[in-house]
Amino acid sequence: MMHPERRERWRESHLLTPDKKDLARHVLEQIRRGRDVTKTLRSHPLEGGGYLNKSMLVTIYNEMVAAGEMQEDARLLERIRMKPMRTLSGVTTVTVLTKPYPCPGKCIFCPTDVRMPKSYLPDEPGAMRAVEHQFDPYAQVRSRIEQLQSLGHPTDKIELLILGGTWSSYRRDYQEWFVKRCFDAMNPPPSSPYSAPQNGGTEGGSTGEQKVEGGELEIDHSINETTHHRNVGLVIETRPDEITPDEIRWLRHLGVTKVQMGAQSLDDRILELNKRGHDVECTRKAVALLRAAGFKIVLHWMPNLLGATPESDREDFARLWNGFCPDEIKIYPNQLLANAELYEYWQRGEFTPYTTEELIDLIADVKPTIPRYCRVNRVIRDIPSTNVVEGNRRTSLRQDVHEEMKRRGTKCQCVRCREVRGKPVSIDSLKLDDLVYQAGAAEEHFISYVTPDDKLAGFIRLSLPGENSPQTGISDLGGAALIREVHVYGQSLQVGMEKEGAAQHAGLGTRLLEEAERLARANGFERMAVISAVGTRGYYLDRGFERGELYLVKQIV
Repeated sequence: MMHPERRERWRESHLLTPDKKDLARHVLEQIRRGRDVTKTLRSHPLEGGGYLNKSMLVTIYNEMVAAGEMQEDARLLERIRMKPMRTLSGVTTVTVLTKPYPCPGKCIFCPTDVRMPKSYLPDEPGAMRAVEHQFDPYAQVRSRIEQLQSLGHPTDKIELLILGGTWSSYRRDYQEWFVKRCFDAMNPPPSSPYSAPQNGGTEGGSTGEQKVEGGELEIDHSINETTHHRNVGLVIETRPDEITPDEIRWLRHLGVTKVQMGAQSLDDRILELNKRGHDVECTRKAVALLRAAGFKIVLHWMPNLLGATPESDREDFARLWNGFCPDEIKIYPNQLLANAELYEYWQRGEFTPYTTEELIDLIADVKPTIPRYCRVNRVIRDIPSTNVVEGNRRTSLRQDVHEEMKRRGTKCQCVRCREVRGKPVSIDSLKLDDLVYQAGAAEEHFISYVTPDDKLAGFIRLSLPGENSPQTGISDLGGAALIREVHVYGQSLQVGMEKEGAAQHAGLGTRLLEEAERLARANGFERMAVISAVGTRGYYLDRGFERGELYLVKQIV
């Protein structure tokens, strides 16, 4: 958490005095006329030292537009926005952490800090915000939305990422309360006791939680369907041994659309050595059940676990694409931390961390083998290097790996590496591609629109359950082909806001749905079900889907 004195210095440096406002207006006008942003800021220093920052420019831009002194200028806003990469995948991610709570896992690599949820450290960037707000979900979401707005990012399409150990191990009344408070923060302030932020609980303190009455969460969901900050994805993280048909039904009740799970390794010997508490078959069954229920699946994979070698890790990574076939992965190299049980193994000489060079060599070997339907979200955890006892301390490992691949003449074809991002898209030049692969008992179709230089403009994940696919017990899914994800790329734009050449506003989503429907019908399915986020229900309802119990469904014959 930021020290009070440091926070005050930061506040004063960001305070927009009348002189700063006048200077910002002048700088904005020059940038609007085409001058380089950085050079313009540097050529207009502040009295007493320092320079204006982009957040100040965004603030003045918003004030001028609101006062009618300037017309909305999307291109100008895009140029002064800080960290545009955050929203180039089409949505704006807001991350929140749950309160400290016991985890059923006993993994020897996992750090333990009584002030934090299991596996998290208080000085990780996202965790610092949670600590600052005492793990209150409302305060975390509101402050993050306000911060993103101040930096010029659209916040009308929000993917809510809930982190903090094993979500499924928390009491369900806490889970429901937590999700409701997140939606309260995205929705307009209601005239109820919930309109004021409440303490989300700290170690040894009051939780501040209130019981959620029946139907309250559903009301919040209903409001969010048409509000300004719409939830277009809800992500939780849990363990494979927590996934059951009952848990899946509960997750859909909460509005969850994506599940992150720690596979860590696909070698039973390695899992046992590291006291993971489940075997590979458990992970396989969990992935199959989540797929049968239409969830997007993210697996965490950890090289350099106790008992592993770089060569065994290369073999293990290949197993990810044999039946598991995650939609996204996070590569989390094991990091030796003083507050993890693994530290004792290292002290006894029973564990040796890989060097940075060994990790770069390993990941540069495996990354080009990732299928085109999978997205690599992370290549290392953002743990401050001061916490690492021995081994790799570089958090820029992804860039290091890409440099090594460039040197070798290899490249990765994962979704992230092929996203069109902010580049203009010529709709007429796009090619429709259908990548078919078997994932357990299901036939998966990764249907995408691709540019001539092989960049992804958008895609849809269509899952066709087989005879041996797990039974979920959910009536919406009986005999249905499943739409697990629809994603169109480009800078996240506000709802209704047009941008020339932006893939998000070219009707690609509708075209992808039509192609998925054609394929489902051709494969003998009479209905489709989509695992819609709360804020995207209207999109599907406008395209012929109807409300089911937990999914949106459509008859296609």
